[in-house]
Amino acid sequence: MSRPVEVDLPHQLGRDGAKQRIEGGFGKLAGYVPGGHVTEHRWDGDTLHFTVEGMGQRVGVRLDVADSNVHAVFELPGLLAMFAEPLREKLQKDWPKLLS
Repeated sequence: MSRPVEVDLPHQLGRDGAKQRIEGGFGKLAGYVPGGHVTEHRWDGDTLHFTVEGMGQRVGVRLDVADSNVHAVFELPGLLAMFAEPLREKLQKDWPKLLS
């Protein structure tokens, strides 16, 4: 059973600026899973869907980009669900660096 981690991440880049920065750096999020790497990704309008694989696990990620906010959803499989809160805290702390 997967456990979703949802977090709202503010920005001041506007929708298009945020999408551009995310496109150039979303792979950095794979590092949140030890040995993780992005195996697939696609944009659906203003939503980026991608999969990170690592430690024999698959994490589905969705980033919904709005004018001043990105709503991130990480679907953590059972083994990784125990890292839900540390992941949320790390995202909130590192988010400005991920958009730079």
